[in-house]
Amino acid sequence: MNIYIIGGGNLGAAIAIGLAQFTKGNKITVTRRNIQLIAHLAQYGITVSAHNTAGIAGADMVLLAIKPWQADAVLDEILPHLSGKTIASAASGVTLEHLHNKVAGTNTVLRIMPNIAVQYGASATCISAKAEDVGKTGAVLELFDRVGTSVLIDEKLMDAATVLGACGTAFALRYIRASMQAGIEIGFDAKTALAIAAQTALGATQMLLKEQAHPEQLIDKVTTPQGCTIAGLNEMEHEGFSSSLIKGIKTSLKQIKG
Repeated sequence: MNIYIIGGGNLGAAIAIGLAQFTKGNKITVTRRNIQLIAHLAQYGITVSAHNTAGIAGADMVLLAIKPWQADAVLDEILPHLSGKTIASAASGVTLEHLHNKVAGTNTVLRIMPNIAVQYGASATCISAKAEDVGKTGAVLELFDRVGTSVLIDEKLMDAATVLGACGTAFALRYIRASMQAGIEIGFDAKTALAIAAQTALGATQMLLKEQAHPEQLIDKVTTPQGCTIAGLNEMEHEGFSSSLIKGIKTSLKQIKG
């Protein structure tokens, strides 16, 4: 496919790099007003441009990796050049209804919410569409399955998906940072502590995905009676580990909803 990504910020650049590395045969273009900030993408075979409409008429799919407040202006700019395209918006909070009202034509509109791990083929991407367009989501789902996993969800859950899948990256990294700090306190140098903490988190994630088990089932595998694991887990729960994480996720969702 000819994939055109408008917005070369952190997310747009990550999507482009992920697609360039983990898919084959696709032509990828990324736009940003300050083209120097995305010049490095050329090393992945990605075309970069300072103009949102340069060559966009030949695109099969247009991905909007822009801020919500930019959505209307960008759509006004590009729509005269588009017909029969798939437009996938990653602009948080911009609803399908709003997008449909703006686009209103032969183009198909979807909402997507990847995270920046897409660059490494490890995004959890949520996708939503109006009922009449669900049958047109196959190409997008297949594309994002190549750079992690994708799931079709009801639009009412898109804000929650942003928190769990996108903000969740920061939450997971904060856990790793805390684990690293603890590792230093119990005797490791910073580099070694980070390597162990990060690889352990990766291993736990891979176990979950491979075994398709509930986390508690896997926790039981490393928790022995009167052992050090259960002692540590209980202390964390006494200090509010799970409840603070849940509260943080719910607070982020409240922030999105205003």
